[in-house]
Amino acid sequence: MDRINGQLFKEMLRSGMNNLGNQQQKVDALNVFPVPDGDTGTNMYLTVSNGVKEALACPSDNVGEIAKVLSRGLLMGARGNSGVITSQIFRGFYQAVKGLNEVDAVQLAHALVNGSRVAYKAVMRPVEGTILTVIREAADYTYAYTMTEDITDCEKVMARMVQEAKESLDTTPQLLPVLAEVGVVDSGGYGLLVILEGFLKAMQGQPVEKETVESAGESAQTKVEGGEEEFGFCTEFILHLSDQGMRHFSEISFRDELATIGNSIVCVQDEDLVKVHVHTLEPATAIRMAKRQGSFLKLKIENMTEQHEEILEKDETITRKAEHKKYGLITVAAGDGIRDMFLDLRADAVIGGGQTMNPSTEDFVSAIRKLNCDHILILPNNSNIILAAQQAADVLEDQDIQVLPTKTIPQGLSACIMFNPDADLETNLSEMNEAIENTKSGEVTYAVRDTTIDGLDVRAGEFMGIAGKKIVTCVPDMMNAARNLLDSMLDEDSEVVTLIYGEDAMKEQAEQLEAYIADKSDAEVEIVNGKQPVYSFIIGVE
Repeated sequence: MDRINGQLFKEMLRSGMNNLGNQQQKVDALNVFPVPDGDTGTNMYLTVSNGVKEALACPSDNVGEIAKVLSRGLLMGARGNSGVITSQIFRGFYQAVKGLNEVDAVQLAHALVNGSRVAYKAVMRPVEGTILTVIREAADYTYAYTMTEDITDCEKVMARMVQEAKESLDTTPQLLPVLAEVGVVDSGGYGLLVILEGFLKAMQGQPVEKETVESAGESAQTKVEGGEEEFGFCTEFILHLSDQGMRHFSEISFRDELATIGNSIVCVQDEDLVKVHVHTLEPATAIRMAKRQGSFLKLKIENMTEQHEEILEKDETITRKAEHKKYGLITVAAGDGIRDMFLDLRADAVIGGGQTMNPSTEDFVSAIRKLNCDHILILPNNSNIILAAQQAADVLEDQDIQVLPTKTIPQGLSACIMFNPDADLETNLSEMNEAIENTKSGEVTYAVRDTTIDGLDVRAGEFMGIAGKKIVTCVPDMMNAARNLLDSMLDEDSEVVTLIYGEDAMKEQAEQLEAYIADKSDAEVEIVNGKQPVYSFIIGVE
């Protein structure tokens, strides 16, 4: 196989996406931190599927053009660190094949190397023993093999890439001690290997097909392959085509695009009006597809329960110019109570998400575009969300967007408290960052599997107290875990404790902890019903 043409490239992308989707749960399970945030596979699949579905709908057979569409789709769909890094790998790939109708073996090897280089540049502090190591070592060794052996067969290049990725993945525990301690390889690196294996299968004429995988707690947003009608959302709208839409809209093309996310599709055009009906697990995606063509006259989404209101708000179809302000504050939170806290503290937008479902770059872009502000301040409130927020800032480079490094809900709340809409930007950034640094954060949650971290035995089903990034206790009783966590966080300098109880805790239990704090400290205690999932208690100490 001397060259990869556009048709084969699309088949490779589809095969890679399917292989990742089939092994999504396995990638999730490789997370080294034993809290229920096993989302590496989910984030990578959401990212990859968003980009690949766009690429498959690209009418061109030019590899460079397809890679361009792929890169953009991955960028906008990127979720979590693993998703962002994956998007950057293929951004670098696109840069290398730009303008090429077909790709030969040397060009393929070079594109993989460039993907590695761009991905490294996107991460402020690259950590070895991760997906970055796997792509770098595999790409570099493959390029050397291609050049020294004078390889002209693209399949041989990809086979070598897979081989080298496997070998690099096996060494990740040697580079990242926490992997060795738990006895796993890097989850992001494994996800990348799975994608590459899918590429190779397609080149060998055996593309990977999507399998039906039964799983507990499967997210509606993660797998859309023409699911059963009763599991989808009935989405109907009447679209008024823009001038550009009138020139370019095609019923057939739009139906094909909708078919990537749903079924039971009806699409009928009457001059400048289009009537659409689709059953989909991704109504927001259908809305975004349509918004490119014009504006909505009517919109109805049924069977969405709480998500109904969220999606209607997130993808509001009538564009309204927001009132101009000096500052716009965007934050991320899971739980209605925590969301309301941020809104009370002058947040302009609260994006839903957290440990188990990271918002995408496009979620941030959408929120930013609804604001009319001189300065946008973003509080991700989770270390796995910071890169997606930063990438949104890169996409909207004509706006002043500041991403503050909040890694927890308490840090985000402290930053909001210090925010002053009347102060200058430099003062706000200084005081908000100081508040972030001076806030201790802790969480109580349950372990999903047995492991040992830093010499501490963690057992599935028991409750962990996590101070910062360190697990300080793991015991069968939730309240004992909370008390042990407080013991590690409180000291003579503690002045304020924010105690946020979640869905699986009660106010009475929070009040018991308040009394416990009063016996140990003079700190003032604020109790909040956060209604958050995953975490029984979120604790902030200032």
